[in-house]
Amino acid sequence: MATEWIQVSIVFFTITLSSPVLGMYLYRVFGSKEVFRFEETIYKFCGIDPEKGMDWKEYAASLLSFHVLGIFVLFLILIFQHVLPLNPQNFPGLDPYLALNTAISFGTNTNWQSYSGESTLSYFSQMTGLTTQNFVSAATGFCVLVALARGLKADSSADLGNFWKDLVRGTLYVLLPISFVLALVLTANGTVQTFDAYVQAVTLEKIPQTIPLGPAASQIAIKQLGTNGGGFFGVNGAHPFENPTPMSNFLQIISILLLPGACVFLYGRILGNVRHAWVIFGVMFTILFAGFLTIWISETSYNSLSGSFGFWEGKETRFGISSSALWAASTTAASNGSVNSMHDSFSPLAGLVEILNIQLGEIVFGGVGSGTYGMILFVFLTVFLSGIMVGRSPEYAGKKVEKKEIQMSILGILLPSTTILLFTAITVSFPEALVSIGNRGPHGFSEVLYAFSSAAGNNGSAFAGLNANTPYYNVTLAVSMLIGRFGVILPVLAIAGNLAVKKRSEQSSDGSFSMEGGIFYLLLLSVIVIVGALTFFPALTIGPILEHFLMLQEKTF
Repeated sequence: MATEWIQVSIVFFTITLSSPVLGMYLYRVFGSKEVFRFEETIYKFCGIDPEKGMDWKEYAASLLSFHVLGIFVLFLILIFQHVLPLNPQNFPGLDPYLALNTAISFGTNTNWQSYSGESTLSYFSQMTGLTTQNFVSAATGFCVLVALARGLKADSSADLGNFWKDLVRGTLYVLLPISFVLALVLTANGTVQTFDAYVQAVTLEKIPQTIPLGPAASQIAIKQLGTNGGGFFGVNGAHPFENPTPMSNFLQIISILLLPGACVFLYGRILGNVRHAWVIFGVMFTILFAGFLTIWISETSYNSLSGSFGFWEGKETRFGISSSALWAASTTAASNGSVNSMHDSFSPLAGLVEILNIQLGEIVFGGVGSGTYGMILFVFLTVFLSGIMVGRSPEYAGKKVEKKEIQMSILGILLPSTTILLFTAITVSFPEALVSIGNRGPHGFSEVLYAFSSAAGNNGSAFAGLNANTPYYNVTLAVSMLIGRFGVILPVLAIAGNLAVKKRSEQSSDGSFSMEGGIFYLLLLSVIVIVGALTFFPALTIGPILEHFLMLQEKTF
């Protein structure tokens, strides 16, 4: 027990210590005027003018066109993987519905997987298709965040920077080098990295067995650092070839939170207010720690159904309950979605925390860039409410927060929430969709609620009792992923564009509200709980909450 808590403490300490340091590095990457030769070569080859500024509409158009093209190319790779190289197992091309779902999933940084990688995808599809999207979808999060920060920092200028330059820099100077180092360390710890075909072996029971291999370490590094989460193997980080040792487990948990934490301080550096970044970081850390503690207490408590302490089903004994709880809290808070245990087997209250972390909008650290800009939507609401309380026009970072900013903030918060609740309601009313649910009662409802929460929240994890590889789920989940990703990005860019053209006041007016103290910390935390959490309370009541009380009465279903 003591050893496990030491590991948990080291993880939290490392993230808290490294986030401001890495945030400074990110600030230099995206703020530097210097263009290195290799970077310049990329711009020339692609016909990009890195000095050309873009307003929010140009920035959004470039972003959308890039992702539409990327999703389309990945769709073609998956459809035609049987004629492409690096397919030693001769896997056929994917069904169009599954290919569409997978292409949108990885293009939106969700990494929802309605398939098992080792039995479905070739090395080429995994390495060239999925891993490429893991890099660029994460880099897009950087782009949107710095565009928002520039909009707040600008003074009567529509220039938000250049999307292509931000994309190249985020990939070239941040994601690639850190992923390369992590991949080497994971390989040294035993994570597989090979192009050899699968091994045919015979067990001690004289039963033939196929042992899957592949270039896993290179994909796992960016799946964690980029808060992507999609596993090379079906059981993700619970597979010994993905996550073989306690050290690899420790490093992957840190990797999940590393860049999302740094993005908070990148934002603060661009705004010139690091103390405000610490307040935002503190709110995120508070919710994350509270979620972890709830999961850990629930998972180690007395199980009235088994008559013993602890919920061990679905967990790797080599990692233990504490490490599984920490990973579960981190991966659902950080829009990652990778797992080292099966969330479907967690206790009801632990499952509640996992779902709620996602439903808050993936703002508790969240995805790379996306977690911070999602949190800023709640900051705008908090500033607006604070302004109402003091009877003055709300102001944030020297800019007036007016009608359009609040409308766009509410739109960015409500679109994913509405998508989750609407598709869940439709699904549980649709007989053909109910066939895919693996459990009856409230847990079956939770499986559906989790699926659409995960899709719209761009998380990608699942309660695995749901068979999602059907035309209905592949299409509806794909639509949810698109809304959850671009239904937030576009309002954020619209806010950035609207704020950029406003005149910036360097001195706060009497109507401004301090963004750096404990009062703002409490207000922001309250707004997140009230607006974010209570939206889903009725749905959670008939899911994990009802399941918890039935479990206490020793009732199964």
